[in-house]
Amino acid sequence: MSGSNPVIGRGTSRRKFVRNTAAALAALSARRVLGANGRIGVGIVGFGLVGRIHMRDVIAQGDAQVIGIAETYQPRLEAAAELAGGSVLKTSDFRRLLDNKDIDAIIVSTPDHWHALIMMMACAAGKDVYVEKPLTRFVREGRWMVDVARRHQRIVQVGTQNRSGPNFQRARDYIRGGKLGQLVSVQCNYFRNLMPGFGNPPYTQPPPQLDWEMWQGPAPARDYNANRGIYHFRWFWDYSGGQMTNLGQHSLDLVHWFTDLNAPRAVYSSGGRHFLRDNCQTPDCQDAVLEYPGFTTVCQYREASAGHDTLGMGSAVFYGTYGTMIVGRTGYQVLPDPKINPINSVAKILGGHPVGGPQPVTEEKGQYWTKPQNDQSGDGAADFRAHIRNFLDCIKSRRDPIADLESGHRVATACHLANISLRTGHKVMWDSESEQILGDARASEMLAVPYRKPWDAELRALGVG
Repeated sequence: MSGSNPVIGRGTSRRKFVRNTAAALAALSARRVLGANGRIGVGIVGFGLVGRIHMRDVIAQGDAQVIGIAETYQPRLEAAAELAGGSVLKTSDFRRLLDNKDIDAIIVSTPDHWHALIMMMACAAGKDVYVEKPLTRFVREGRWMVDVARRHQRIVQVGTQNRSGPNFQRARDYIRGGKLGQLVSVQCNYFRNLMPGFGNPPYTQPPPQLDWEMWQGPAPARDYNANRGIYHFRWFWDYSGGQMTNLGQHSLDLVHWFTDLNAPRAVYSSGGRHFLRDNCQTPDCQDAVLEYPGFTTVCQYREASAGHDTLGMGSAVFYGTYGTMIVGRTGYQVLPDPKINPINSVAKILGGHPVGGPQPVTEEKGQYWTKPQNDQSGDGAADFRAHIRNFLDCIKSRRDPIADLESGHRVATACHLANISLRTGHKVMWDSESEQILGDARASEMLAVPYRKPWDAELRALGVG
């Protein structure tokens, strides 16, 4: 393109101009040659617990280079720059990364309420994007993200790293091959004890090293509180959906991915913040039942009781007519069900039935519906690296990544529906074709949350919202 500056005529709206210009740039960007040295220039937005992992994994790749870092907390910004080698662009405003022509891809590892808008603005700027889960803060954001990414022909990888784990892939093949029989139900849970809670710190001025205005972004403007800021944001509705969206996106992604389903038909959830004494908001106890065609999925989250049978992060138990599969980041195990004559399964209850009741029959013992499996080859850290590798490979090939945006949106939707049910107090019915809640005006209002100024204008400029 020439170096002349385009002029926006009076009759041309900023939105139309941005959309048309970005679409033209996207068509060129999708075909462009990567940097002079053939390396993919990467910008990191958010250097928290997961952002640091992503930066390390990018640095470990021979064909990628961290060019810039955006982080609203100055000490973390400096730590990120040191990890990257020092000579990188440092900013608290991610838009400087979007303006940088040497950056080909953006990794979004911010608090949840920023995921959608940064991803969409990056796509409009001609960048490919790796965006962490939970994909969205509310349901409607997901469809906006899909529309913007498609319009600008961008590659988007969702941070559900389980999909890149060979053990998860083998477990998926096992179930899809019918070796577990018909799927009866799935259970996802995560229990821990955080009693008595995170306390009630006073509302104060934000620390001078934190750009609190930028940190809040499109979320409602609030006074600064230590529990609302770094890391603890997850327990406030303004920024997140609690463990239902945090861990739920990992576990429910397995359900959708293993079964090729994209939505529950109905969801019911109950719970609340009943036990932890602090100023946080999202549930410390939550149960959700999701009704899929042919089976149900139960999600249970506890933050005030550790239990004894909790699963790891991103794990699930699949119950089939042939046996049970427990799958997680360490591997998977199949526990086969024995073949038992139905008569014998009830004939010996409490010492047996009197005359006229079911009586034992002779049968061969030691028969099972399927074979046991015990695959303990999982490596969560390797899955993170493989997920970054898949993203970089897809930037070059322009193929869909293993955790594509459409599926990420559908899984996040299921999580949000559970929270909508919890907050309204009743079951919600979902039409996945129209992406509408059926017959419930109050619940439907919770499918979208307005962005505050000036970020609402950025959303409109993208042609969505």
